[in-house]
Amino acid sequence: MNKYIPVIGLEVHCELKSNSKNFSTAKNDEGEANTNLSVVDIGYPGILPVVNKEAVRKSLMVALALNCEIPKRLSFDRKNYYYPDLPKGYQITQFGNPIGTKGYVMINVDGVEKKITIQDTHLEEDTANMDHLSNYSLIDYNRAGVPLLETVTDPCINSSKEAIAYLEALRNIFLYLGVSDARADLGQIRVDVNVSLKREKDSELGTRVEMKNINSFTTVKEAIDVEIKRQTDILEAGGVIEQETRRYDEVNKCTHFMRGKVDAIDYKYYREPNIPEITLTDNFINSIKKVMPVLEYERKIKYTNEYGISTVDAGTLTKNKKLSDYFEDIISYGASPKDTSNIIVGFLLGYLNKNNKNISDIDITASDFSDIIKMMTDGKISNKQVKDIFTKSLDENINLLEVAKSIGTQISDKEEIRRIINEVFKENTKVIEDYKNGKNVNGFIMGLVMKKTGGKVNPGITNMVLKEELEKL
Repeated sequence: MNKYIPVIGLEVHCELKSNSKNFSTAKNDEGEANTNLSVVDIGYPGILPVVNKEAVRKSLMVALALNCEIPKRLSFDRKNYYYPDLPKGYQITQFGNPIGTKGYVMINVDGVEKKITIQDTHLEEDTANMDHLSNYSLIDYNRAGVPLLETVTDPCINSSKEAIAYLEALRNIFLYLGVSDARADLGQIRVDVNVSLKREKDSELGTRVEMKNINSFTTVKEAIDVEIKRQTDILEAGGVIEQETRRYDEVNKCTHFMRGKVDAIDYKYYREPNIPEITLTDNFINSIKKVMPVLEYERKIKYTNEYGISTVDAGTLTKNKKLSDYFEDIISYGASPKDTSNIIVGFLLGYLNKNNKNISDIDITASDFSDIIKMMTDGKISNKQVKDIFTKSLDENINLLEVAKSIGTQISDKEEIRRIINEVFKENTKVIEDYKNGKNVNGFIMGLVMKKTGGKVNPGITNMVLKEELEKL
């Protein structure tokens, strides 16, 4: 059997947040069907589009985050085709001079890092939303003209796992930058998938098959895996892969032929005559760089290299920007990064998930959180007490430090612990006899000490003192 290497390229369309549309003053909002539109959106004669500066700013922010080369001058083109979703008969896009080129995104799959190279990212306008029913279609022009950023990878992805890792990294860039809500369920982020197979020793790529407008990452993974198997079966049977566009059937888990595609469609691109070139000054670019946050990948590297947090926990902390910002606020007050991470990942996120809440729902200041972590690090309270304090505070909406005060600090004085251990010995003479007869009773006695003190003794010191006292016996 021949070994085939999948070669995958992704085109991701993401709607940008803005008050108005990309080239008109119409509101960028779903609203009631066909209420947010202007003469520009529906293609009246003599229309003059005007570029949305905020959409340009957000697109440049993404291009910079993708490590792209930025052009000195911004220009737009016409992509000519007729379909009802753009009634003027063309789409304003960027063809010859995209807003960013030659970029990359770093991903990590099963502990292996890989650079996913970006061909370009370009700003255009979205199309209207169409619903095709049994014998008629409905069209809503509210979406027509919404700022849409299309990001195209090189054919450099080799598995569905890599594809999903890239898509998640890209979506997090959008979310970290605040340029889009990137909600697939609302169609704000959509993916076109190109899949081909090549033999292991071949240098040329195989014939490409395209699947368009996939609205969830789970479906992207399924579609890629199904298409890889379909193409493999054809090639193993001696067949030939045809260049075509296919549709993924989520119910039957297969792809269906939609249309053949021998050559690329000729959209007769030419420079948009109604939009003059725009100079992108260094001052404008620098003003964007100044407000860009540190992104997920860079934070992950910092958390693992500087703070000693595990790769898995660092990934959990950085997956959500609000959580990552909260974590950084906490440690800015002096809390140990590693201890803070352990409590957030090991307890807090589980509590929130169990109670159907997210990090925005808790009302604990970073300063108070930091004080509790510092108490734990200093041995004043135990890990268990920390969890009890947080649980009571969150369950009953009581100030965290007030709960800590009511629970009390951890017993860490060796002599006090020694006294408690000896009291347990006197109260449990049979356990002492068992120990003298060779039984391992350490864990049982530790449990008795914890029960006697309400879990307030320092477990590390208690374990050390217990060994000393048992040796005396």
